[in-house]
Amino acid sequence: MTVRQATHAGSWYTDDREQLDYELQQWLDNVPEEVTEVTPVGDSCPVPVKGIRAIIGPHAGFSYSGANAAYGYKCIDTQNIKRVFLLGPSHHAYLKTCALSQCTEYSTPLGNIRVDQELVQELQDKGEWRLMSTRVDQDEHSLEMHLPYIYKVFESRIEQISLVPIMVGSLAFETEQKYGKLLAPYLADPENLFIISSDFCHWGSRFGYTYYQSSEDTQPCDLSARDGRPNGVPIWESIQRLDSEGMDVITQLDHVMFREYLDDTSNTICGNHPISVLLAAVNHLYPKDVQNRDGPRLRFVKYDQSSKVCSAKDSSVSYASAYLWLPC
Repeated sequence: MTVRQATHAGSWYTDDREQLDYELQQWLDNVPEEVTEVTPVGDSCPVPVKGIRAIIGPHAGFSYSGANAAYGYKCIDTQNIKRVFLLGPSHHAYLKTCALSQCTEYSTPLGNIRVDQELVQELQDKGEWRLMSTRVDQDEHSLEMHLPYIYKVFESRIEQISLVPIMVGSLAFETEQKYGKLLAPYLADPENLFIISSDFCHWGSRFGYTYYQSSEDTQPCDLSARDGRPNGVPIWESIQRLDSEGMDVITQLDHVMFREYLDDTSNTICGNHPISVLLAAVNHLYPKDVQNRDGPRLRFVKYDQSSKVCSAKDSSVSYASAYLWLPC
């Protein structure tokens, strides 16, 4: 038996079981019983959401993104779920494909989560996958940061669920489509839940990304530290507009459109490839030309920034949580 250790516990989040359980519960309790959808703006829905098949959620340290992630996890109707697919980007290991875990369990300070080894083998038999070494697996935070929440929301039946961790590399558009098609039958199964790990815009010179648009009618530019405070809208507002445009594109459930958005803006959405694989899977199940008002629905329910950037010398990371509903 090989257990993936919770290597980021004690730094990115507390390694104290009782404290972690308390924090997660507080964040979940702070989510209203009816959440307001932020993209598209205005609608609201009671939680949990019946028929949910996937969520998108952040993977930063819990002091930054724990409260935001709670909105996605509060949307999950856990009653009939037996298997959780967890897709996260690779921040350290360079991959042009996707990789599966060789571990039998994933550890959290709350307890361990069993990896579905039979399903992992089934996936290996169906496509081109790499296998993560234990070191690569444990170095990656995009998967680990979702494990405490997965354990918490499934706590009452944790022995009845299994985990399928998937590290998603820097995929070409055609490769995203290939993995989307491969995973589509699993997304269609109401006993499966997909969790897509992604932060949104990483803004600042330390991220090599300083996109700025002073107003909706002006051409965007790249700021430098000497620009200080620009004359147009505050930088954080430009970032929010950029992210909102991307979130709106994602709600259209159109893989091609999302890729075009990324090509146009280069927005540093670190989980853009896992998101793209999800969109490709949805498009395989529900082609865009046959989608209708009773078809799949993706809605964002929370958006935050780590700080409100006003000066070009500052930096921030954006966080967003969403749910995907599919017809039964």
